[in-house]
Order: sequence, then structure tokens, then C-alpha cells
Amino acid sequence: MSVFLLGGSPSPHSSSSRLLQHIGERLGLHGQRLTRLEVRELPAAALLALESGEPAIARALAQLRQADAVVVATPVYKAAYSGLLKAFLDLLPQDALAGKLVLPLATGGSQSHMLALDYALRPVLASMSARFILPSIYATSEQIKRGLDGSLALAAPIAVRVAQGVEQLASELRAVAPRPVAEPAEAEAGVQAALHALPA
Repeated sequence: MSVFLLGGSPSPHSSSSRLLQHIGERLGLHGQRLTRLEVRELPAAALLALESGEPAIARALAQLRQADAVVVATPVYKAAYSGLLKAFLDLLPQDALAGKLVLPLATGGSQSHMLALDYALRPVLASMSARFILPSIYATSEQIKRGLDGSLALAAPIAVRVAQGVEQLASELRAVAPRPVAEPAEAEAGVQAALHALPA
């Protein structure tokens, strides 16, 4: 199964970008195929003009369409998700998330901004027909630090939420993964075994 990591921060060193990277790494350990897009890397003029046919944007939209799940990360500015993320979401058709699992992430300066996920971002994601939106994860910048070895050091409550979110997403993906089709010989052997097991 494939996961599309969507980053909406204008800064490559933001807390939301680091959290998205961390969660992507954990999902990779569960065997998920990952594709990552940082919206800031798309051509700005084409993004603002909603030019979905621009090659880099068209490629990003195709990657999103092919994904089974989407992890969306954004900083919170003025009680809302980033304008950069909004510009990308505005490119998407109404059913862009149909059949997909979605995990929303956000970071902000204080706990007072955490409701921006539920009141601003989640309704937009739901309006695009997401199959299931997992519980959001919100962290303050103080809860996301760099360890001495360069690894991400999460405050205990956030580490727990992240572990739960990753496990739930991985579990949901396993549940919807297509089951392998049995080879004809294997299927026939299974039928014969079942017939022999029936009482005479």
C-alpha cells in the first residue's frame, strides 16, 4: 500500500516538516511505500494560478490519486492551516480523497491553536470524500526537539500519539490491502480438500 506525505510548511526546517518526516519513517518500517511532496517545492506562479497541467503539479496530483492514504502536515497560522497548503488543496477535485485514509498533523506555538485542526482542516478533508480521517495529531514546537544525534526527540505525550497514529494507519491499510489471488492449482487443491472434509 502507498502513502502520500503532504507537507504544507513554507520552511524546510519547520516542526511540521520534521514531524511529517518522522511519521513517514515509522510508516516505512511497516512496509508502506512512501511518496513525499512539500508544496513549497512546486512552481509558485503555477500553484497560485491553479495550473493543474503544469508538469510538476500534474505529477504531484497523479501521485496523490495513486495513494491509498495521505498524511497531511501543516503549521498553524492565525488559527488556520497554512496558505501554502490551501493553495494545493484548491487544486484538487471534490472527490480527490475518495477511498483514501487521511492522517492530519499540525504544529503551532501553543496548545491554544490545536483546535485549528478540527475546525479548519478536517472539514476541508472531509469535503473531499475521504474514506476515513484518523484522529488528528497536534504538537507545539516545544514538544518536537532534535536529539544530540540529530534524531527527533518527541515529548512523551506526543510520542504516544504518534505511535498510536502510525499503528492505526498501518492497521487500516492492512485491512484494506487486496488479498493475493490463489493460483488455479492452489484454488483447485483447496476445493478438493474442502470436498474431502465433508461428511459422506
